[in-house]
Amino acid sequence: MTGGAHLTLRMGAVAATPAPAAVIDSLVEAQVNESTRGRGGFQLRFTYAEDSEMGREVVRGTLFEPPGRVIISVTLGGREQVLADGVITRQDFAPANEAGQATLSLTGTDVSQMMDLFDLSAIPMPPMPPFGRVAFLLAKYAMYGVIPAATPSILLMAPNPLEYLPIQRETDYAYINRLAREAGYVFYVSAGPEPGMNIAYWGPEVKIGPTQSPLKVNMDGDSNVESFSVSYDGMKKDLYVLLYYNDLARFPIPIPIPGIDPLNPPLGPRPPIPLGLKLLNRRDPDRESNEEEEEADTANFDLARTAAKGLAAAARNADVVGASGSLDVQRYGEVMRARRLVRVLGAGDLYSGNYYVDSVSSTLKPGSFKQSFRLSRNARGTF
Repeated sequence: MTGGAHLTLRMGAVAATPAPAAVIDSLVEAQVNESTRGRGGFQLRFTYAEDSEMGREVVRGTLFEPPGRVIISVTLGGREQVLADGVITRQDFAPANEAGQATLSLTGTDVSQMMDLFDLSAIPMPPMPPFGRVAFLLAKYAMYGVIPAATPSILLMAPNPLEYLPIQRETDYAYINRLAREAGYVFYVSAGPEPGMNIAYWGPEVKIGPTQSPLKVNMDGDSNVESFSVSYDGMKKDLYVLLYYNDLARFPIPIPIPGIDPLNPPLGPRPPIPLGLKLLNRRDPDRESNEEEEEADTANFDLARTAAKGLAAAARNADVVGASGSLDVQRYGEVMRARRLVRVLGAGDLYSGNYYVDSVSSTLKPGSFKQSFRLSRNARGTF
């Protein structure tokens, strides 16, 4: 769709194949959203006319019917990268008085949507540790190319089947996410690396690894971003404290939870000082709680699960620096992806350095490929 980037669109009921030429010729815009929070999604916008080949494909065919599968990939520099692999959830039609101006839009989410359709309450699970149950549930979605990547936790063991069997009380997607929250983990489905494949990751949020091409700001002709802004919230970070209850002790023993760990190291030399305090596993049934408190509340958990969940909450709470901006992919030189590190250059001594990419929104039009992004980091300064 641009001079150096080529978009490939695949569609089908389950197995997706290249879309017909009439569909490609009618495509006006493709947008793909990738985020560390929630599902990824996409939207395709087409010109539409009832008497066109595209119109006949919509009326007579099944390519545009939910939950049809859509795979969006882009080839840049000779390398094909899968941006989205999901299912159609909604159609939007906007008629127009002028010929050729009517549009049809398809909106969808990643293939984890298919895990959230059937409520399987009261179904007992095998007496496996949580990562085994996750892999067991994900196996049924192999038709969508889902490859389980479940990371064992040294803190969570298999239940004793003589004492109890774990019970699923929700959809597969909700149950897998509940297990992730209890372990202090994250769960998401990432499209690729090859078309038709999806990696279903269940494990700790990892903020280490190689960095993407640097973002250059305020560097005159060398700048490769169109806009960039950064903010620092000095009141965001709290100190999480685990209350350890021992039958022999008269009072609970407070244990501070660090906001960093080997998979979430400080991204700069100046981490913020905690200004607030949050207690985990408080035993006070009369207190009122909001959604944020319920996320940190671990009163009914054992010590291992409380520690795991506390580490995850403290790590998220430590991201006090946020940045946002936009770029032209042709000038940047590659496709920026979420859940990876990127280095920022030219933002001054305090705000240059490595950032974690929280979300990326890609917009492809004929002759244009642009991205907007949101970044975060848990410290200021540059190593």
